Formats: sequence, structure tokens, C-alpha cells
Amino acid sequence: MEEIEERQAFKSGFVTLLGRPNAGKSTLINAVLGKKLAITSNTPQTTRHRFKAVLNSDAFQLILVDTPGIHKPNDILSEELNRSAQKAAESVDAICFVLDATKPFGRGDEWITDMIKDSMTPRILVISKTDLADEAMIAAQIEAATAKCEFAGVVPLSAVQGNNIGRFVELTVSFLPEGPLWFPLGVETDQPIEVIVAEFIREKVLTSTFEEVPHAVGVQVEDLRYEQKKDLYVINAMVYVERSSQKGILIGQQGEKIKQIGTQARLDLEHFLASRVFLDLRVKVRKGWRKDATQVRRFGYGEGA
Repeated sequence: MEEIEERQAFKSGFVTLLGRPNAGKSTLINAVLGKKLAITSNTPQTTRHRFKAVLNSDAFQLILVDTPGIHKPNDILSEELNRSAQKAAESVDAICFVLDATKPFGRGDEWITDMIKDSMTPRILVISKTDLADEAMIAAQIEAATAKCEFAGVVPLSAVQGNNIGRFVELTVSFLPEGPLWFPLGVETDQPIEVIVAEFIREKVLTSTFEEVPHAVGVQVEDLRYEQKKDLYVINAMVYVERSSQKGILIGQQGEKIKQIGTQARLDLEHFLASRVFLDLRVKVRKGWRKDATQVRRFGYGEGA
């Protein structure tokens, strides 16, 4: 009599990534998905949306929840981003504390461990950017974090080099329960296309400008349509800043800076959308929008969205 092969139950669930700004959460999500969904830069508050990225296999559906970096708030926007990150730690199957291997364990990291240490949700310690650290630095981070909080697993990794990404997926999936497909196959994120497009544009502003401009920037897609006969996306977006001087910096001499930003964003968007893109960017001043809860939520940031 032939033995009947036991089929492994399908697993699915949600895993939240928490960490300080620039800890490597978004880069890790892109590495897991094998494509760019989350924007990255060296600027704090790069991630402003709490969004879900979906990894599918025959055996599981892993939903990673990217969050804004937790930091000391100094305006309504900062408060909303912190609140969004904290809410993301609720009602999930595991929490990953992403700790930068290159930066000493600090008060911000301790604030996060204090926030999650009494949670009944399994906790995983992820040491990121190991390609930039030596073994002593990595060991010091593990020791500092585990002294503050108990973890069910530890994964040192480099998202940039792809080191230990498979182990990260294996460990997070081990905490998922049996469950259904929460997202249809083929869906990679819960974010509307307009939000992803706006974020891709904002990323290029972050990497192309300095000083006060990146923090003051918000982007809204005002029109997005696909012309099937031309296989062309036509996108009109407004880039908002808080002061006229920031607008001047962003536009640049004879409009060269905003053209550069548009060109860089268009290349990423064409890759993401697998289509040609016509992108029209304009810049507008909206004074003090980061201190106005209504305006912050109008951009879709935080829990009020």
C-alpha cells in the first residue's frame, strides 16, 4: 500500500518591522520581495507610510509591515508617524526589532524595546547592515538588545548584499499560523498605485536635496491615467514645500533640479509599472503643513488617513 504523503498546512500572517529611522527596514523589505517597493534614503523620516508588502509561496503568504522609524517627535507629522509605527505592533503574528549594526544601542532603541518587551507577540531581533560592521560590533548589538528584551530568534543580515535574507524569511514564517490568503496572488502591497508613485518621487527629492528641504516635502499625485494604445502612464504630481526658499532650491536654476528629479523618478516608475511614463512635476508652497494635523492627514500620513 502506497504511503500517503502528508501535505504541509498553508501558513499566512503579518510580521511588523520596528526600528529607529534608517535602521534598514525598507531595504530589508525590498530584498525579501526581490524588487523595489519601499523607498530608501539616508534621510530620517524617509518612510512615512505604514504599508504591507506581500511575499507568496506555495507554502505560505508572509505579509511584512513596514513602519516609519520611531524617533523623538517635534511636530504633528512626527507624532503621527510614531503613532503609526506603534499601532503596527498590534494584532500581528511576530514583531521584528531591526537594529543597525553600525550605530551604538541608544535611547531610541531602548524606547522600542521598552515598548515591545511585555508583548505576548513573538519578537525577533534583526541586526541589519552587517556588511558594514565587524563581528565585535554585531555581538555588542545583540548583547545590548537582549539585555533589554527577550527575543525568540536573532538574525544578523545584510539586505544590500542579500546575506541571510533566506534565514530571515524562514524564521519569520515559522511564527505564522495556519491561515488563508489574506491578499490575492499577484498583489504585492496594500498601497494604492498613487501612493507608491508619490513616494518614488519623494525619494528622488530626498536624494537630490539637502538641509531643510527633504523634511518639508510632501508629494501628491493629482492625475494618473494609463493610455493603452500608447502603453503610456501619464502622471501629474505636485511637490509641496513649506517655504518659498525651499521651492527655489527644489526647482533650481532654469528648472534644472526639478527636471533631474523627474527624470530619476520616471526611470524607477517605468521599471515598476513596466510601461513608458510621462511625468509632469510642479512645486507649490504650503506653509507649515507638518504642524497642521489636517494637512498631514491630507497627505495620507499617520493614523488619521
